Amino acid sequence: MPATNVATATVPAASDRIAASGVSRRSFVGLAGAAAAAGLLARLGISPLDATFAGAAESGGTFTYAIAGDPGSNVNPVTTNDRYGLMTLKLLFNQLFTYRADGITWYLADGYDESDDHKEFTFHLHEGVTWSDGEPFTADDVVFTYQTIQSIPTADAYSSLNYGDDGKVEVEAVDDLTVKFTFPFVNAAALEKLQGPDGVWIFPRHVYEGVTDFENNDVNARPVGTGPYTLADYQAGSYVQFAANKDYFKGAPQTDGIVFQIVTNENTGMQAIQTGQVDAWIGTAAQIQQMDIQGNGLTVTPYSENRVAYLTFNAQRVTDQRVRQALWYALDKKAIADAAALSDEYYELEYTFLPTTSEFYNPDAVQKYERDVQKATQLLADAGQTSPTFRVAYTGSDSLQTNALIVAQEQAAEAGITLELVGLESAALSQAQRDASSDYDITFGGYIMGIDPDSYADEFTSGSPSNYGHLDDPELDDLFTQGRQETDHDKRAEIYDKVQARIQDNAAFYPLYSNKRLLVTTARVSGIEDAKLIPIYTFEDYDKLRVQG
Repeated sequence: MPATNVATATVPAASDRIAASGVSRRSFVGLAGAAAAAGLLARLGISPLDATFAGAAESGGTFTYAIAGDPGSNVNPVTTNDRYGLMTLKLLFNQLFTYRADGITWYLADGYDESDDHKEFTFHLHEGVTWSDGEPFTADDVVFTYQTIQSIPTADAYSSLNYGDDGKVEVEAVDDLTVKFTFPFVNAAALEKLQGPDGVWIFPRHVYEGVTDFENNDVNARPVGTGPYTLADYQAGSYVQFAANKDYFKGAPQTDGIVFQIVTNENTGMQAIQTGQVDAWIGTAAQIQQMDIQGNGLTVTPYSENRVAYLTFNAQRVTDQRVRQALWYALDKKAIADAAALSDEYYELEYTFLPTTSEFYNPDAVQKYERDVQKATQLLADAGQTSPTFRVAYTGSDSLQTNALIVAQEQAAEAGITLELVGLESAALSQAQRDASSDYDITFGGYIMGIDPDSYADEFTSGSPSNYGHLDDPELDDLFTQGRQETDHDKRAEIYDKVQARIQDNAAFYPLYSNKRLLVTTARVSGIEDAKLIPIYTFEDYDKLRVQG
């Protein structure tokens, strides 16, 4: 699902489609404060003077995860779309279901029926679910959630549920445990659309009714959800603590609590995981090479987030297709990926806009631009540009991007192409990507989207704010429309073969690789396979993790 807006293996950049949070610093929980912090540390058996790490991995039954950013004070189930805010929501709330490459996982719904005309989807809700304040969960909460999102253009799932002049997804309660969604037209990606880009988190009508500002309100301070955990404490810049919801409808969590320990300094994170101050941490390949993994009893688990790293030309600045193709022929993407991820066990090469896990991914349908310096120079000569210079904007703090671009710069020079590298802060890079009139010819980005090709349409269709290549291709727009409305799988595959081929031929977009995230855990942690590693959130079910006391 378009996670909206992730660039390194550790910290998401705004140039990726998991958006920067832009958080404020209002009170996240009423408990936050010096007295509450002291109480938390006392419960965890830590002296406040010695407590750099609130989670204290030595305390039994608590899973402490070092995260590289602060979820912030405005985490809410409507507009939150940064990685760490979404991780927080996953502990507190639930979706009806999740829909990933390996199938559907059911949460607040147990199943659905689809109408013969493929427009109506009727979901049957799980019986006996209660909110964390004891109130019953019903279909009215689902209707309220979706209708609220449809009324707020800044809601992350808004565009998945509203189709302008074509109408919107209608939602109604059939009875207390049945909800029907009706699409204004046939949409083969309907299930993914109902999840929204980052998941539609069902929130309680009796708590949020009347709330108009979802980012600044007192309700967010004491969240009421159906999730496996409840919020216990938050200290800005330090930690977020969660307590197990013993009445969780899927069964009591395996751990008594979860702590997200905020560790933005990479060296501090490396030390913390090696000394057992935290139970889990995300590292880069370069960092892991510096660590004594075996000596410290650690385990490294690489996993894919289906993230596609890419370079993209601003097609409004570099208008000649031959010039764009020339650069891609000058590059060796394997050497670039090796520079970024260090080992091919930590990445997969990408040849189309779709991740390799998509059932529609077809590298045989596209021009792969295998390195051919002679062809690159010939294309430049044909276009009357023998030694062009391109300004390349990227996230300056991202070591993976930096290392990759240094190699690309050297390769391009062999074809007479100069790449002028300009490192930016993530917010500035995001602005440059959106602005067709910016003075950057190429930007480096990445996205984590969904499993259906239609989830990527906004990245390439004319006029979309997410179209960072600023392509204007009516034929491509029409192909995406056809794919969206075609329900026959084989016919959809034919359409998306054409989509993949056309995007590659346009040559504004150049897929590079999908680098894996590297999860480092201590010997205390088990149940990782049961919890299931997934994009963005790290785990599908945190409640299935187990920690040895």
